[in-house]
Order: sequence, then structure tokens, then C-alpha cells
Amino acid sequence: MNKETTIAAISTAPGVGGIAVARVSGPEAIHHVNKIFRPRRKGTSLLTQPGGTVLFGTLAQPGGEVLDEVVVTVFRAPHSYTGEDTVEISCHGSLFIQQQVLKLLLEQGCALAAPGEFSQRAFLNGKMDLSQAEAVADLIASTSAAAHRMALNQMRGNFSGELAALRGKLLEFVALIELELDFNEEDVQFADRAELKRLAAEIEDKIARLAGSFSLGNVLKNGIPVALVGETNVGKSTLLNVLLNEERAIVSDVHGTTRDVIEDCVNIEGVIFRFIDTAGIRNTDDKVENLGIERTYQKIEQASIILWVIDCTQISEHIEWLTERIAQRAEGKKIILVFNKVDKVDQDERAVVDELFTSFDAERIYISAKKRINTDALQRSLLKAAQLPELQPGDVVVSNMRHYEALTAALAAIRRVDDGLNRGISHDFLSQDIRECMHYIGLITGEITTDEVLGTIFGRFCIGK
Repeated sequence: MNKETTIAAISTAPGVGGIAVARVSGPEAIHHVNKIFRPRRKGTSLLTQPGGTVLFGTLAQPGGEVLDEVVVTVFRAPHSYTGEDTVEISCHGSLFIQQQVLKLLLEQGCALAAPGEFSQRAFLNGKMDLSQAEAVADLIASTSAAAHRMALNQMRGNFSGELAALRGKLLEFVALIELELDFNEEDVQFADRAELKRLAAEIEDKIARLAGSFSLGNVLKNGIPVALVGETNVGKSTLLNVLLNEERAIVSDVHGTTRDVIEDCVNIEGVIFRFIDTAGIRNTDDKVENLGIERTYQKIEQASIILWVIDCTQISEHIEWLTERIAQRAEGKKIILVFNKVDKVDQDERAVVDELFTSFDAERIYISAKKRINTDALQRSLLKAAQLPELQPGDVVVSNMRHYEALTAALAAIRRVDDGLNRGISHDFLSQDIRECMHYIGLITGEITTDEVLGTIFGRFCIGK
């Protein structure tokens, strides 16, 4: 990335809308836009406008016909998103107009922005650290209130603040240890070993708490995994279609129709659930179907909530065999017994079904997926089973796999420091482990990084951000 180049892109989502926004950033941003912008107020030039100015006018090829009426906003460095001179052009949302605006900008000397290049420039110009930049992408992709708040807290620097405090304490820690190395022959101690142990334990506790929050963060970001399991032809695919409110899975009376895993997400009262329709479990000689059944077992182990769907009208003679296999893989998970086709049985028949599962400790819901009977109660049960804490402003939750891996490595390093203090190992080994812990924390915030890492991170962003 050449910071001397002025870049441009459409920042609004692709497609037709009421308005679209073209963003221009770089040393020549104001100059390039000034060549094609005609302010309504005579004698006005973008070149003389202070930052924060909004002007109405028209956009046109120099000396050519008018393309559109636009609103132009000027941001002067360093007071902009990227930290550079930036201009945002709000035009009408016609695809033709968007393309022509971008064409005009490129003709004036702008380069087309790469994915995430505006945010990458913001990072390189010190407007945000790397974890905050990644939170921008998470904020754009957020699909629930919890995911939005989690990303917003991180983008505002709550996570960065905690990491900066940890790194500051580690820096103080390593400075005292390395000072002792300079006076090794005099056998002088500048650092109180009891205080160092207390500090190491405090840092270890904070890193462990941040790393431990990843399981919650992953669920908030990607959805709570819910596996729909049971025998063939009990209504799992029909139930999936009802929960998603669309015909996502093929429904058939033929046993073993679902042979692969089908996944999709839905927002229920602000909580994202990732429903996984699995192959029906049964004894079969079909090799392809058995592969699907093996994947079912894998999804049971990966899911947080199990919806065990049971056909009220036809209880299998293999129920004990099935119960054993599901219970074995769902140990410690939240299970909801979903008795389907309840509209086709009377109270006595329902009682017989109920009796078969008296020893199974799980919540029970009686529904008809086909007729949508009691499916709202099932949704309430799912929300109750989720039991997600409500995030408050300032709460720090880790949701990024890169951050989690770095925290895990930092945790291992600080534990070696704690162990070394207890065993009285050499100062230079202690210093090495402390610096390794600092290194991994620095990887998260971008104090230590490479072009390859930056390319991977910002390459996932949309163009225009």
C-alpha cells in the first residue's frame, strides 16, 4: 500500500438505493474532487474549506455536462477516519451514477481502493490499533444486539485498553529483571520477588479471563449451534424450515432424505441461533447415508443445544439404542425433547410416549411442525436454554480467533514466568518469557505485525471500508 496514492471507492452496499456514498482519501483527495465539483454557492472552492464542511452542488466532468446533484463533506487530516484528507460524496443511488462518479474520480488521478484499505490506512496512521480495526469489520457484520455491542465495545478501545495496561505492567516487570542482569556480578536485586510473583499472578488471571471469554464471544458472533437430531422421517427438516421461515431443507416421506448437514441462522429476540439439520440416525447398509450419520454424531458433539425430535405417532423399537448413542455424545449439553406430530395423537397415546422418556432428564415440548402448533413455545425454550449474559458498555469479550490464539500463547508464557519465579531460575530466562508474553499481546494490537498479517486481515474487509 502506497500512502502517497489517493484512493477512492463506493462505500455504501452494492445495489440501488436512495443515496450512495463515494469515499476519497489521500494527499490529493480534496484537490481531485474539487476538479469535478461545482458548489451551488458561487466563488466557493473545496481547496479553502475547513474540515467538517458540508457543501451542496453538482458533479460533472471538467467542462462537461452535469452528472448529478451531490452533497460533499470535507475532512482535513488528521481529523478523519483514515487520518488523511478525506472527501465523501453523497449522490443518488443509481448504479449508473455510482459507476460514473467512480469513473470521474479515477480519471482525476485516484486509484481504486483495495478491500479494507481505508481502515488499513486508519491503522497505519495511528487512528486505531489492529484489534479496533478488526472490530470495524465485526460491527459491519453484526446481526444481533449482543454481537453489535461486543464489536462496538472493542472498536471503542475497551479491549485495547486492557491489553495496554497488561503490556505496561509487563514492561515494568522486564525492566527490573534486566536491570538486575546489568549488576549480576554484584548480586543486586532491584525487584521484590514477592511483588513480582503477585504481579505475575495478576497478569495471568487477566489474560486467562480474556482467553476464557472466547467461547461466549464466538457464540455471540457466529450464533449458538443447535443440532436437530433424531431418527429418519420424524420431521427434523420440516421443523428446520419452520424455524427459518423458509423452505431450506427438502421434506420427503422417504427415509434417509437428508444425508448431509444443512446449516442456517435465525435471529430470535436478538439472539442468533445456528440451526443444524442432520441426517436421521438409524441402522443402514447405505455407505453414503452412514457418512451422513457420522457427521450427525460430530455435530451433536459440537452443538451447544440439542433438539431431539421424536415422532409421537411411531416410537421406534430401537429407542433404547438411539437414546444410548445420543446421550453418549450429548453429555453435558442442553437437550430439549421435541415430540413432533402431536396433532395426530390423543392424550392416552401421548402419555405412553411420555413414559418411554421418564428416565431422561431434559425439557419436553410437544409440537406439530407441519401445522406450526406450539413452535413459539419451542423458541422460548431455546432462549431459556441459551442463557446468554447481557453485555454492558465496557464489557470486554474476545470473539476473534487470532486474538484467542495470541492470548493462549501469552498465557503459556506468563505461566512459565510464574513457574520460573517459584523455582528461582536465571534472570535472563525470566526476561525471555516476559518478552514473549509482551510479543503475543503486541500481535493483537498491531504493535508487532507483518505485511502478510495486515494483508490477510484487511483483505477480508469490503471495498470502501
